[in-house]
Amino acid sequence: MSELSVLTYNMHKGFSGDGRRTFVLPRMREALAGSAADVVFLQEAQGEHRHHAASVEQWPQASQFEFIADSLWSHHAYGKNALYDHGHHGNAILSRYPLLDWENVDVSPYPFAASRSLLHGRIEIPEAGRCVHLVCIHFGFIAVERRPQIQRLCTHIEACIPHHEALIVAGDFNDWWGRAEREFNAALGLREVFRELHGRHARSFPSWAPLFPMDRIYCRGLEVRAATRLAGAPWPSLSDHAPLQAWFTL
Repeated sequence: MSELSVLTYNMHKGFSGDGRRTFVLPRMREALAGSAADVVFLQEAQGEHRHHAASVEQWPQASQFEFIADSLWSHHAYGKNALYDHGHHGNAILSRYPLLDWENVDVSPYPFAASRSLLHGRIEIPEAGRCVHLVCIHFGFIAVERRPQIQRLCTHIEACIPHHEALIVAGDFNDWWGRAEREFNAALGLREVFRELHGRHARSFPSWAPLFPMDRIYCRGLEVRAATRLAGAPWPSLSDHAPLQAWFTL
């Protein structure tokens, strides 16, 4: 029987979330490596920042997602969702398994709102003889942004992912009150792993005293075996979000 472990993490562009803005990317890489996840969904991964590259000690020569992937996750994809004069950041998927294909889909509803996208990749797990679709998201702060973004997510899933194929949707929903499921099309058949196993969403923000269920892992066509919030050291001293990890039976 094959298993798949996934982790989702808003990495806060490699800086601590305690207000001091300490650059902690090397420690993040070490902590993520210790998770032994097969697939990592990253949000706020810095693809390029020319000012930080010139001024921040230990700033990597490669992009942040490539620095984290290192030799553990040899397959990865990156989708920009915020561009500015000195660089860009976005979502990334890191995988131990080959990425068959991937695309970055713009879900920004309004020109005045922050740019947002969903990163959709598809991996092959040879020992299980199956493919799994992976969708990494980072949605807007306010409901008027999130509603159309969730609708575009639903439209994309319905149009591009056959219902019989396995699917994991993970990331930062910025959904303070746990209402995202109300916007999902019921025909999608998505289940949130923490609600299924523990009866409620995991509280993941802020990492040093988690109060709000900002981050989620949804699935379809997979059996959830376990799910946990990684809340012990060193996580509270890294990003402002705690990572969530789940294990699936294929």
